Amino acid sequence: MQLPALNADLETFAGLNAQVLDISVDSISSHLAWQKQEIGTIDFPMCSDFYPHAEVTQELGILRDAPPVPGISERAAFIVDKHGRIAYAKLYPLDQTPDHSEILTALKKLEDRS
Repeated sequence: MQLPALNADLETFAGLNAQVLDISVDSISSHLAWQKQEIGTIDFPMCSDFYPHAEVTQELGILRDAPPVPGISERAAFIVDKHGRIAYAKLYPLDQTPDHSEILTALKKLEDRS
């Protein structure tokens, strides 16, 4: 549900000069199959941190190494500012979809500081 919801809000994010992207440890072929069979076409980049396995995810400190699902990334939202610094980061339980209003509020605050 998370990616289609983000996809539906792309204009709102673009209005705040934000580029939405997804990154997971899944392969590119699994991203394509997931869109085709389950979630529909996603109009923002879906990045694969598959090989070398989870290099970016490990760098961000969100690779799960414990049950119930080791080897996947934690559910998280990040905002990277125009200087390449992480300006916002929040982890969510795997069964919880990130709150877009929180992310949009953080983006608005960042935009106001620019």
